[in-house]
Amino acid sequence: MAQATEQSIPPPIATPTTAPRANIDQIVVPAAADVPEEILRTEIIFEARSPLDGAPLSPADYAQLQAELAAAQTTPTLNSDIRFIILLLQARRAFKPVIPFLP
Repeated sequence: MAQATEQSIPPPIATPTTAPRANIDQIVVPAAADVPEEILRTEIIFEARSPLDGAPLSPADYAQLQAELAAAQTTPTLNSDIRFIILLLQARRAFKPVIPFLP
């Protein structure tokens, strides 16, 4: 009877020894050919294009255009008469549910 139980146990499954094992450094570290983003941000642009019309610009012209565009980001102010009319319209909208006979 002891021989029957020994024969019914399957042999252990063999694992392939030719499969390469991955090292954690190979998974986490990027390839050596990849350029880090920090270096890409500091590169000098030699062939710049205008963001307005796509025309090629020299680096000096590109820097000047960027400075002009940054300075032009001021918010325009409305005329005081227009601001007063907007205030009256907002007040009318607030009072309309309370006083329904407003025009």
